[in-house]
Amino acid sequence: MDNQEIIIRVATPADQHFAAIITDEMEASAKARGTGIAKRSPDYVAAKMAEGKAVIAVTKDGTWVGFCYIETWSHGQYVANSGLIVSPAFRKSGVAKSIKHKVFELSRQKYPEAKIFGLTTGLAVMKINSELGYEPVTYSELSQDEAFWAGCKSCVNYDILMSKDRKNCLCTAMLFDPKDHYEPKETQQHFEQKSKVYERLLKLKQSRFLSRLRGKSSARSEKLKSIFAAFFNF
Repeated sequence: MDNQEIIIRVATPADQHFAAIITDEMEASAKARGTGIAKRSPDYVAAKMAEGKAVIAVTKDGTWVGFCYIETWSHGQYVANSGLIVSPAFRKSGVAKSIKHKVFELSRQKYPEAKIFGLTTGLAVMKINSELGYEPVTYSELSQDEAFWAGCKSCVNYDILMSKDRKNCLCTAMLFDPKDHYEPKETQQHFEQKSKVYERLLKLKQSRFLSRLRGKSSARSEKLKSIFAAFFNF
């Protein structure tokens, strides 16, 4: 569908009837990718809408298109743009990028001093984040709020996270620090230069973690371990 027919805006209580559709699609998408996400209930998503801490995309005739919400941690020092999801019928239309930009803008308005971070298993989201000025970081640079990490318990990869003492997992951490950051042009250029490397390392990361859980080792993974460590602190 033509992207111009899609409206991207801050969600309101009037959008709460979409909550169950959104959480069902989040779960289905995670299963299809073979990756995990922290599960959220329809009530949780509805509350974000009521608080004005979410962005929704809909068509002019009221069809749900996509969604993302804001979470705060460490007394507002950290903000996460979480739960980005797009309806299958509207994927690869550029709407995910537009939603990410809108929720980033909303986060900066509501929490101008906060560090904005994200966890992702996807190269496409990494690319969008880089366009906004996010940089790949180690998990130690994220919020250490116990409530944040508790949210990972519903993720299928939680055992992996805990086996690494919360220092790493299948997700890649990215951070925007308003007080110390590169310009979006710089982070975007860096990503474009390293995108093939990131793609290989993301795949290797998943392979290494899953192999470790199965008690196996990979000769190829061992070869690239030093390179991998430079990017993801493995």
